Amino acid sequence: MTDASPSRKTRIFLLTLLTGIFLLNFLSRVVLAPLLPVIEKELGIGHAAAGGFFMLIATGYAAGLFGSGFVSSRLTHRRTIAWSAVACGCFLLLIAASHSLWAIRLGLILLGVSSGIYLPSGMTTITASIPAVHWGKAIAVHELAPVFAYILAPFVVEGVLVFWPWQAALAVIGVASAILGLTFLRFGPGGDFTGEAPTIGNIRLLSGKPAFWIMVVLFGLSIGSSMGLFSMMTLYLVAERDFERGMANALIGLSRIPVIAMALISGWISDRFGPKPTIAAVMLFNGLATILLGVIPGRWVILTVVLQPMLTVCFFPAGFTILSRIVPSGARNLSVSLTLFIAYLIGGGFLPTLLGIFGDMGAFSAALILVGSLMSLSVLLLPRMTLTEGAKNE
Repeated sequence: MTDASPSRKTRIFLLTLLTGIFLLNFLSRVVLAPLLPVIEKELGIGHAAAGGFFMLIATGYAAGLFGSGFVSSRLTHRRTIAWSAVACGCFLLLIAASHSLWAIRLGLILLGVSSGIYLPSGMTTITASIPAVHWGKAIAVHELAPVFAYILAPFVVEGVLVFWPWQAALAVIGVASAILGLTFLRFGPGGDFTGEAPTIGNIRLLSGKPAFWIMVVLFGLSIGSSMGLFSMMTLYLVAERDFERGMANALIGLSRIPVIAMALISGWISDRFGPKPTIAAVMLFNGLATILLGVIPGRWVILTVVLQPMLTVCFFPAGFTILSRIVPSGARNLSVSLTLFIAYLIGGGFLPTLLGIFGDMGAFSAALILVGSLMSLSVLLLPRMTLTEGAKNE
C-alpha cells in the first residue's frame, strides 16, 4: 500500500524534511572521523581501536537495518522515521555524557541501531510519494545529505574544539536530531503506511536474485569508498602524509563542496542513461581515484582527496534506483534494508577497521590501493545483473 499521490508542494516539503533528517542521521555516524586524533590522545588508543569505533557503529547500523521492517510494519514509515531521529539524538547525548571507553562503545552500537532504522523507511516514503520517472532526481536530492554531512563534520568539529571538549560536537548534533524528529512526527507528510517485516519466505525470494548479491558487493565497496575512507582520512593525512589536524580537516571538508553539484547531476545521469551504465563508469573511475590516493606522492595527494568523493557520490542514486526495481513495490524497504545490512558491515565497519590495522603497520597506502583495485574490478559483475520489475534502462 502506498500514499495517495501528493501535490508538488507537499512532495518538496517531504523531501526537504527527509533530507534534513538524513543529514543529521549521517552526521551522527561520521562526526567521530575528524575527532579521532583528539579521541586517540584522550583515551590512549591506537589506529586499529579508533577504526574499531566504526565497526561498532556499523554492527548496530546493520542490526537496525535488518530490524527496520519489524518496526515499520507496526509503527508506519512516518513514525519509524521520526522516532529514529529522536533516538539518534538521545544516544549521541548518552555518548557525550559517558566517562568510560566501554560506555562509549555501547553508546556507539545503540547509535548505529537507531540510525539504521531510518533509511529503508525514508527511501520507501520517497518512492511511494514521487513518480517513478523522477526517482533518480529525488534520490539525488536526498543523497545531498551525506554530501553536506561530510562537509559539515570537519568544520563543526574544529569550531567546537576552539571552545569546548570533543563531546560538545556530539551533543549539538544530538539535540538537533531529536528536534527535527519531533518536527517530522508532528508536521511530516507521507509514509502513513506500514512496511514489510522480514520473513523466511521473502528473505529467500530476495536472496535468490543474483542482482541482490551483486548490489550487496557494489554497495559495500561504494560505502567503503565514501564513508569508510572518510572515517579514516583525517588519520591518514595526519599520520602518513604529515598534515596538521586542522589543515587535514579543512581540506576534507572543502573537498566535499564540489560534490554538491555532482550529487545533483548524478540523478539526472541515472535517469538519462540508465542505472547500470552509470554504475559501471562510477566504479571504474572511482577505483582508479582511490588507488591514486595511495600512490601519488607529496602534496599532490590533495588533488585526489578532492577528486575521489566527486566520483563516489554518483553511485548512490543509480544504486537505490536498482534496489527499488528488483522487487515488488511492497518489499522495497526490505530490498534496501537487507542489501545495506550486509554492505554497511563491509564498507562502514570492516573497511575502517582494516585501514586502522594497516595504519598501525605504517601501510595506509597499501590498503587504499587494495580497495581501489577491488572497486575497479567490480565492473565485471555488471553483465551478470539482470534488472526486473519494470526497469527499462539497463
